[in-house]
Amino acid sequence: MSTYDVLRHLADSWGLVVMAGIFVGLCLWPFRPGARQYADEAATSIFKDENDG
Repeated sequence: MSTYDVLRHLADSWGLVVMAGIFVGLCLWPFRPGARQYADEAATSIFKDENDG
């Protein structure tokens, strides 16, 4: 078996599992405990230096 075939098999099997795990982790990252404070800060950061007058 050539090196290409071994790497292709590894990418087809475990590579897909790793990429799916990273995708799920990144999708769940904003919903972790304590993330609301950072999300609210990021959402209102564009108005930080704005004056109402």
